[in-house]
Amino acid sequence: MNEKIAIYPGSFDPLTNGHLDILARALKIFDKIIVAVAATELKKPLFSIAERVKMIKTATLNLKNVEAESFSGLLVDYALQKKANALIRGLRAVSDFEYEFQMALMNRHLAKHSKNQNHVETVYLMPDEKYTYLSSTLVKEVVRLGGDAKNFVPKFIELALIKKFKSSHAKIHL
Repeated sequence: MNEKIAIYPGSFDPLTNGHLDILARALKIFDKIIVAVAATELKKPLFSIAERVKMIKTATLNLKNVEAESFSGLLVDYALQKKANALIRGLRAVSDFEYEFQMALMNRHLAKHSKNQNHVETVYLMPDEKYTYLSSTLVKEVVRLGGDAKNFVPKFIELALIKKFKSSHAKIHL
């Protein structure tokens, strides 16, 4: 029987409890999940790719069959290279759907027209309702303004955010 491998792509700047919730749900469906940090500067990340991959590895130490690494280029090429059957995407709200739908159709088109013509499906998972409002951008803003992020990210990530904002001399109240 073929191993069911999924790619969970994103910027993960930083990884949140919502991401971890989606990952835990995906592990019930797939044999192996690769959390793939996209090497893109479009979003102007706070953390380097290496820092984000390390955070994911630390946060998922207790989860079997989870790997974390970075990738660049087309997601569908990366997925086919890793012999993945699926891409995992989280949907928090209806507003996420249109963009995700377009991406899924583009990835399907690209996979169909690739050299090896393997099939890669996109699987959408909804997080627990307590995470539906949560985003990495909101978490960064809360911490930057001196708020408490203990319910949003693992403690070590909250501390990394505080340190990052302190070192950048951003306004933060501790």
